[in-house]
Amino acid sequence: MSAAQRIGEWHARARRSRAAYLACVCGVWLLPLVALVARFYGAAPAWIAFALGAAAVAWRAWRGAKALDRAWLRRRLDSLRADMDDSADLLFADESALGGLQRLQRSRLQRRIETAPASDLRLGWNRRALAIAAVCALALAAAAALWPPPRAQAPAPALAPSPPIAAAPGQPRLVAQALRIEPPAYTGLPAREEPSLEGRVAEGARLRWRLRFQPQPAQAALVFHDGERLPLRRDGEDWSAQRTLAKSALYRIDAGGAPPAQARRLYRLDAVPDRPPQLRVLQPERGLTLLAPGQKAWPLAFEASDDYGVAATARLRITLVQGSGEQITFRERSLDLRGSGGARAKRFVHRLDLAALGYAVGDDLIVQLSVADNRAPQAQTALSPSLILRWPADAGSEATGIEGMVKTVLPAYFRSQRQIIIDAEALIARKRQFDDATFVKKSDAIGVDQRLLRLRYGQFLGEEAEGEPKLPTSDSEDDGEHGHDGEAGAGHEAPLPAAHDDHDHGAAAAKPTFGEEGAVLEEFGHTHDHAEAATLLDPQTRKLLKAALDQMWQSELHLRQGQPQRALPFAYKALGFIKQVQQASRIYLARVGPELPPIDESRRLGGDRAGLARREDALAPATAADPLPARLWRELDVPASQPVDYAALERWLGANSGRVDDPLAFAAALSALRDRPECGECRARLRGLLWPLLQRPASAVRARDAGDARDRRYFDGLPQEAR
Repeated sequence: MSAAQRIGEWHARARRSRAAYLACVCGVWLLPLVALVARFYGAAPAWIAFALGAAAVAWRAWRGAKALDRAWLRRRLDSLRADMDDSADLLFADESALGGLQRLQRSRLQRRIETAPASDLRLGWNRRALAIAAVCALALAAAAALWPPPRAQAPAPALAPSPPIAAAPGQPRLVAQALRIEPPAYTGLPAREEPSLEGRVAEGARLRWRLRFQPQPAQAALVFHDGERLPLRRDGEDWSAQRTLAKSALYRIDAGGAPPAQARRLYRLDAVPDRPPQLRVLQPERGLTLLAPGQKAWPLAFEASDDYGVAATARLRITLVQGSGEQITFRERSLDLRGSGGARAKRFVHRLDLAALGYAVGDDLIVQLSVADNRAPQAQTALSPSLILRWPADAGSEATGIEGMVKTVLPAYFRSQRQIIIDAEALIARKRQFDDATFVKKSDAIGVDQRLLRLRYGQFLGEEAEGEPKLPTSDSEDDGEHGHDGEAGAGHEAPLPAAHDDHDHGAAAAKPTFGEEGAVLEEFGHTHDHAEAATLLDPQTRKLLKAALDQMWQSELHLRQGQPQRALPFAYKALGFIKQVQQASRIYLARVGPELPPIDESRRLGGDRAGLARREDALAPATAADPLPARLWRELDVPASQPVDYAALERWLGANSGRVDDPLAFAAALSALRDRPECGECRARLRGLLWPLLQRPASAVRARDAGDARDRRYFDGLPQEAR
């Protein structure tokens, strides 16, 4: 084969390689192009796009191959073959124009090409660029395939005849009407037609009105009770408008020159909100479960329901509490559980492997399930009550000797302030499972635990700061028996900062009572006087502790009355103060007696009232916190000639919509009275709606008790004694 033939073959192979590379790089974009056109315009336009795209790719490949001309070939030979001596252009020159030495060099180059191995003149493929182009093209094609199809235009609702209304000639009268309701996609509800222009719709639904008047008005609009105006657009013989309903509303149709009866007609749309999911614990049956002997796993079962749909997965939060006192540690982890059942009700079941969690003696395992619904764009969630699995501490680890003897008469478990809060929240969550008597009994039991904890911390402030007001008939000895509870519990709060001091242990003033833990310690052990130890706390710490006791007392008060929901704010405040007390620093003071001012015996029972203020309380007239409803209620009681401040009532309704059960009823009554001020029935209806909002009158102030005849003789005799 001659040199020219071999060079021509190498050149053709290089051009084919270049054309194939450009076809691949550009051809991968045909896939997303065809997918997008088919998704939005159909199959026929997709074939046309494919044909045009293929033609463009072929043209680009041809142009790229043609760019490898003879000049490129000469440069390529010189760069790849050193035996060309940078003289490859002689192979393509006209032989008649060459000199003797040039012809000699040309023949030498031809022999080298004919005898040397074949040369690969093809350009290399950029595989990285080709891979990036392929990945991007596939991603666009997948996005086009998964993209939701264009929403088809909703069919125009069929018009229904409107109720006949008396109208004068030339007045636009509503003769046909229709309302199309398209609920949100997450509800799964079908679209429907409402010929009456009102009804109950899902919150966030899309509404489309279609109205027909005869004769045609110059303009028309929908006027809502909050002042918003939605213009109607004319389309042939019909008028239409669209709106998304976010909340309940009243509206009327405003057509220029319409009859008064039609202009005053109100239509009501009630937006039905999506309720949060409901979560019920099936297993275990109690919030606090003690570990059974030999138990290796803890089965859990929950049932979730929702009005439209429950999410397929729920999250289970697991908390492992280990240690006691100040050495408590918390380890948290989460698991995703997949439910079984229908779309609106699902069951979530799981068995916890206790050994895998590192569960040991004395630990608490706390779980809580969180489930969401299918609401879009923001889902609603529900939390189950906290479920606790407790591994009781080993009975053999209790102390021996006198300390062990004292522990045997104390409660086996002393609840902390955090545990009281957890129990109260669990009781509130399960309120529907108990009748009233059982609920109050369980709340009272938590209140007893709160009292014991309050008395425990109250010892550090002395008996006078116990926090519970004593009745005049209370027995101090009996109170002391009930108030001394010791510190046997293992609550989550650490004890108060210890105060160290030299102290003496004198003999007991009274003979100890057999069986009392305080008497045992007083006779055989080592006791501290908590009332005196309270003086070793700095004033700031005493103030914090006193505030904690006050909050505990309020929490106990509501718990004992069967109102745990009212006790929770005080319990949380008490927990916060206890945490601050634990972090307080300690101080050391000398134990000295109180230095009280001397008593002035000359004034004792002398009847001297100099400098004393009057004991009568000054009464101030009471003012209502919100006087507007009462004022309007009185204005509506007068004859119809008296004007009513409609604007003030509208502003009040806008600012206090949460206090009103049915704001739309107020708006409808107010609109009816504004249209017909002489209507007595309209006034009575509005007064009836205002009546439940009036503030209840305060209780009458009772006069101070002046005492009996003996008391009066005593007070009257004091001035005479002074003289």
